[in-house]
Amino acid sequence: MTSMDDIITSASSITEDPFFISPSPTTDEDYDYTDNLFCDRSSVREFRSRFEPPLFWMIAVVGGAGNLAVVWIYMNYRRRLKTMTDVYLLNLALADLLFLVTLPLWAAEASHGCWSFGSVLCKLNSALYKVNLFSSMLLLTCISVDRYVVIVHTTMAQNTQVERRRCSRLVCLGVWLLALLLATPELAFATTGEPDTQGYCRMMFPTHLGNRTKILVLSLQVSMGFCLPFLVMAFCYSVIIAKLLNTRNFKKHKAMRVILAVVVAFVVSQLPYNGVLVVNAAEASTMTMTDCEELKRFDKAGQVLKSLAYMHACLNPFLYAFVGERFRHDLLKLLHVRRCQPTNKNLNSKSCRSPMGSTRASVMSDSDTSQALSL
Repeated sequence: MTSMDDIITSASSITEDPFFISPSPTTDEDYDYTDNLFCDRSSVREFRSRFEPPLFWMIAVVGGAGNLAVVWIYMNYRRRLKTMTDVYLLNLALADLLFLVTLPLWAAEASHGCWSFGSVLCKLNSALYKVNLFSSMLLLTCISVDRYVVIVHTTMAQNTQVERRRCSRLVCLGVWLLALLLATPELAFATTGEPDTQGYCRMMFPTHLGNRTKILVLSLQVSMGFCLPFLVMAFCYSVIIAKLLNTRNFKKHKAMRVILAVVVAFVVSQLPYNGVLVVNAAEASTMTMTDCEELKRFDKAGQVLKSLAYMHACLNPFLYAFVGERFRHDLLKLLHVRRCQPTNKNLNSKSCRSPMGSTRASVMSDSDTSQALSL
């Protein structure tokens, strides 16, 4: 959608309309069709210039505030991260923040009709986007697995707390390294095009690499950025719900509502756009979508669905952190302390007590179901 990574099959094809996103863009990638070089895409560029900038800025601001609050809480109250979920949530917030940093540059490109920040920053921004796309999706997968272990295999989880906490740090390191590996195509091939063309930041492969490389990149994004996380989440949360249905815990219905919200938000935000990417990969080999008007409608739909997928970075703090009573308690306490910090040394310190100092209700202990479900 954003003409970030236009993967094209030949170096010569960049002389065509630089926003030729033929059927569907990928989370940053707009792909060209060499047999539709003369389709006028000006209406698509106009739609993009009006639609993407305000929405990207809104996502960046709202998501930035939410994820900064998560990091702020952990740095102030949880310096010693107690559970695997804590470690994953902190890394997820950092991944979302780094992803959101890239949006203002893509918004500027959409608004101005070209990339004006240079080839090096084009590579870095494209790679940073992909690193954090993959890391955030893989971290969501890790959170679902951790919740499964803590709730379904409670005894084992309690007996291996220390080992699991150490393991979580190694898992996070592995997630970031894998995400960096999956982002190497952006570092290698992202470019702003030839000097005499309008400079969109896109991926451009040498002629000999052809459509196979394009299909491979799309396949990796769909499989690692959606299919794997979805399959793991579906399995883990279905087993968790079955387990909760057989318990008499008074908060099990709230727990199931949280799980349902997590799964629905993930599917609604990610499935439509990944469906677009699958069609795009198929079109790379079959080239069946040849009508210009149909292509332009598909381009615009892809832009809308890509923005919907980006909104998940705004939802993560609310789905995984702010729903937790302990987390909300810490946030309110921290805000209360900041607001009540006395400027007069004689001010009665009792007036600055936390409004929730005695209410720390949870389903189980910090390392149990309550923590795993962020309840």
